[in-house]
Amino acid sequence: MVNNRSASSHTPVLLAEALRALAVQPGGRYVDCTLGSGGHALAILEHSSPGGQLLGIDADPFALEIAKGRLQQYKESTLLVNDNFVNLQSICIKYDFFPVHGILLDLGLSSLQLNGGDRGFSFQYDAPLDMRFDPNQKISAADVVNSTPEARLAQIIRTYGEEGHYNRITREIIKERPIKTTRQLAELIEKSIGRHGRIHPATKTFQALRIAVNHELEYLESALRQAVDLLGYEGRLVVISYHSLEDRIVKQFMQKEAKGCICPPGTPICVCGHTPRIRLINKKVITPAEAEIHTNPRSRSAKLRAAERLTTQDDSYVTDDDHALLTIAKSRGWRRPVLLEKIRMAFLAA
Repeated sequence: MVNNRSASSHTPVLLAEALRALAVQPGGRYVDCTLGSGGHALAILEHSSPGGQLLGIDADPFALEIAKGRLQQYKESTLLVNDNFVNLQSICIKYDFFPVHGILLDLGLSSLQLNGGDRGFSFQYDAPLDMRFDPNQKISAADVVNSTPEARLAQIIRTYGEEGHYNRITREIIKERPIKTTRQLAELIEKSIGRHGRIHPATKTFQALRIAVNHELEYLESALRQAVDLLGYEGRLVVISYHSLEDRIVKQFMQKEAKGCICPPGTPICVCGHTPRIRLINKKVITPAEAEIHTNPRSRSAKLRAAERLTTQDDSYVTDDDHALLTIAKSRGWRRPVLLEKIRMAFLAA
């Protein structure tokens, strides 16, 4: 059962840093792709008032209900959608919510999921092996653990969990199938590889299963590409990640999109035609201060990266004939009906 009080009072990770990176402004339009209990969203609405608008997306319907109550005072400025951020572009088009000033992705598990004993995200609670953000999704962690062939299961634990003992853990899982609860799995892992240090030996395997169940890395790559297309001129993309696999994807994506030529090294003449679509806001990753880590230990692994949208003549909705329109958009703000319609038509034609 979710503790509504603790969820509503939870302070989001890197809150001040995220607001600064988003450059939140009154009247701005923002998308929170990982709404959770609504902590970041509430702060964005407070700082974008008056006139700010927020589209909140979350695959977890329980999180959405908590956030709805938390954001009640801004209900006229808020649109909440129960969906996965992999569908970011189609959601924004459906609700006429683009271009936007800023997009936020906080990729960590929310307190709702970690403290919800029946969700199976944490081995701190004995619960069915579930781990689905969306309870209507067909495949659960139990399906992955009990039905996946040995070689594929080992690959999941090794790649997504970065677990060095993946073969030993996989062999024990195969031997003990069916495994139905979080405690059963955690105890099996501890027995198979022992316990060393403060981190529970099941931590990496649980991470791997959660990533596999929810397709987190594939969906992240897709969402990042969509986010850049949805940003208006000088719009900001801010991503908070919590483990190396996520951070690597975000870092490499932003570096590539901030580059000009991306031809292989040694290519004598550029043939890719690639132009920068973003510029990096923080070339060095932002991490929580010691004070935040002390008050919220879960923030210790958080890393924030941010980028700003560049609008060029190579964008799909900008032609030579639109140069005057683009100049106006840059100088007076890009939320113009004519430009919006051009973007919409480009998306629909794609």
